[in-house]
Amino acid sequence: MKTLILVLIVCLGSFRLMAQVDLKELFKDSVANKGNLPVLETFKSPRLISSQSNETIHKHDLLFVVMHRFGDLAGKNGGTKTFFGLDNSTDILIGFDYGISDNLNIGIGRTKGAPNGVNTDQSQLYYFKAKYRLLRQTADQGMPFSLTLFGNAAVSGMEKRDLVTSDAGFSDFGDRMSFITQTILARKFSDNLSLALLPTYVRRNYVSFMDKNNMFALGIGGRVKVSRWMAVVADYFIVFRDQDTKDYFLQQKDFRFYNPLGVGLEIETGGHVFNLSFTNSTAILENQFIPSTSSTWTKGGFRWGFSITRNFTLFNKSNSNE
Repeated sequence: MKTLILVLIVCLGSFRLMAQVDLKELFKDSVANKGNLPVLETFKSPRLISSQSNETIHKHDLLFVVMHRFGDLAGKNGGTKTFFGLDNSTDILIGFDYGISDNLNIGIGRTKGAPNGVNTDQSQLYYFKAKYRLLRQTADQGMPFSLTLFGNAAVSGMEKRDLVTSDAGFSDFGDRMSFITQTILARKFSDNLSLALLPTYVRRNYVSFMDKNNMFALGIGGRVKVSRWMAVVADYFIVFRDQDTKDYFLQQKDFRFYNPLGVGLEIETGGHVFNLSFTNSTAILENQFIPSTSSTWTKGGFRWGFSITRNFTLFNKSNSNE
């Protein structure tokens, strides 16, 4: 009897050991591959404040976007006489983005436009845009960052101005057009911190006298999570403008260019992402706010703005990549 009990103990122990080894072998591949999974939600929205993020919407999703910029909060154009800028609207955007695939989105829309009357008079801007997610950061850091390509084409629908020194003195349809090309490098450092760099090229077919058709800028964006549903977001663009252009507009027009800076609070509520922001940029579209921001935080030239996005799924997602 003792011998039988001893044999049973040895057999059970061996079976348990074999079971552990077999389970480890069974899940070996999935454990090894877990680290190769893409990092999700580097940012919560395809935009931060003024800048794009690396995020794209899913295949067959339709994103409805509304963005608004009010007037100056303070300074000579703000204060109580304009109810801290709420009486005025510098720019409004309404647009739609659609997911051709999980990695490729296209979009159309219109902005009111924000002419400053000096280096730009253009308004009524219609745009087409495309965004392609080329690389994604992975959990094992085999790919340490995400890379997304973005571009747009905008055309002004306003009437021609009879002033050859204005960027609205169009001579043909091509003069109404401008373009943006952008590379978005992003990294999610933790659940609480994400950062992005946005090297940007701006092409405007027709510009005001002494302005430049081609321009480069470097955008910097970030998101800091403060609660489960809220985060602080910010973006800033360093615009590389020729010194002779800056000197001309300052000396002849008493006009200064400023780099766009925005900070805000992002609130997620189910299918909605609500963004409450403050920025010195009056324009919403990259084609205008990068080359034509002319107000500064230090003199009260910043304004309240907001954006609301709502996502709709048009078809079954069963064939999506995610």
